[in-house]
Amino acid sequence: MGRDKALLELNGHPLIEHALAKLGALGFSPSIVGARSDLSCFAPVVPDNFAQAGPLGGMEAALAASDSELNLFLAVDLPWLPVEFLRWMMERAKRTNALATVPRAQGQSQPLCAVYARAMLPHARAALAGGDSKVTLAVERAAAATGLRIDSFDAESVAASQLWEQRLPVYCWFRNLNSPEDFETALEQSRRIP
Repeated sequence: MGRDKALLELNGHPLIEHALAKLGALGFSPSIVGARSDLSCFAPVVPDNFAQAGPLGGMEAALAASDSELNLFLAVDLPWLPVEFLRWMMERAKRTNALATVPRAQGQSQPLCAVYARAMLPHARAALAGGDSKVTLAVERAAAATGLRIDSFDAESVAASQLWEQRLPVYCWFRNLNSPEDFETALEQSRRIP
């Protein structure tokens, strides 16, 4: 991106506020994970326990700091995800008792918008201690070790079966903002959404 994604403004608010508002609408008291004390004005910041370990490092830190059995993770650069979808996913996670509840969109796993059980913590920690920071691999190994399943589902099927308003098609929900071009597309899209 070349700039700080969390502070990019979309519809007059930084992306971090969009993500935190979604989590707050679900009744959560969200935290921000990472070495970003400058974001503490938005929500409490949980520092990484493993430096430069990417998303798995953030996941480990969040699970270590949490006292909740189920934890919803949401990447900051997914501004189009409907709150209703996140609510549905949390309810599904409560019913299934899975180690991980992970959506797929257009056949691609979305591990940075998922629900993880605290049982994932020692396995994330072990992977990171061993120098492996791949989220999907750590989750698969944890599932094999614990006997808990990974609940993966198609977001398109969920969207087709739900009655809540969907302003954008599912393929837009998981469109990350990884480049200036992605962000410009998001800005243009935000002007067209009623």
